[in-house]
Amino acid sequence: MARLQILELPEGAGDDRPPFVLVVDECQPQRVVVGLDSSWQDHWQQLADKIGARGVIVTPDTINIPANDLTLTHVQEAADGGVIRLRVEPDLTGFTETVMTEVAKAEAEVARARGQGLR
Repeated sequence: MARLQILELPEGAGDDRPPFVLVVDECQPQRVVVGLDSSWQDHWQQLADKIGARGVIVTPDTINIPANDLTLTHVQEAADGGVIRLRVEPDLTGFTETVMTEVAKAEAEVARARGQGLR
């Protein structure tokens, strides 16, 4: 699934707000024709233009932008009464198998305890 990220660029003297590039990774670049006599349109570039981005990068590769990573030190420095929201995406690979193994062990223990007359 495509991810949207912001790549901040160095500020210039005349910039009202920090310039940035919209980065769309894990996505195939696409262009669409809007009419017979019009040129190809890139909907990602149109979006970038609308939100004020200097450009857009669309790639099927995964792009990691280190400036977008927060450490706990960054969070503590920014926690001056403002609200900080963090999103954690867990890796649940093998989770179902682990849970089912533990459930089977617990059921076996219950069956063994019942067989010995314990309740």
